[in-house]
Amino acid sequence: MPLYEHVFLARQDVSQQQVDTLTAEYKQVIEDAGGSIAKAEYWGVKSLAYKIKKNRKAHYSMLNIDAPAAAVAEMERRMGLSSDVIRFMTIRVDALESEPSVQMRKSDRDDRRGGRGDRGPRGDRGPRGDRGDRGDRGDRGGDRDGSTFRARPPRDGDATKPQEG
Repeated sequence: MPLYEHVFLARQDVSQQQVDTLTAEYKQVIEDAGGSIAKAEYWGVKSLAYKIKKNRKAHYSMLNIDAPAAAVAEMERRMGLSSDVIRFMTIRVDALESEPSVQMRKSDRDDRRGGRGDRGPRGDRGPRGDRGDRGDRGDRGGDRDGSTFRARPPRDGDATKPQEG
């Protein structure tokens, strides 16, 4: 039988229990048609790249399916009729992955990285040191309160013009 990876997105305002119920319903459709679900993963609520049917977030769920094409078509037909499912996509694959999907491994990778990664603490400003060192700009003068304002030197023609007024 053909192998498929199927991902569907459920509305953000349904509960995780309702998403599990939807998954069980679609699993039953596949099994009634002579197929099987090798793996079912719930990826959680994630932000969408753009609004879909007035939703900014959705529950993501993935199914690895080993079933005839007619079973998958019936499942997709029922998903199209459901008001809780906002998008779905089925892809035919050569082999199903037995290990956790990339979305499930992502949290493991974040845990291993730990905090800020290789950037170091926030106060580290690189080879120049702290913020007080202004590099080659130097001290530009000014008064005691730290202002760097300096009066503009007179232009050539300004000195020879008579003052009005």
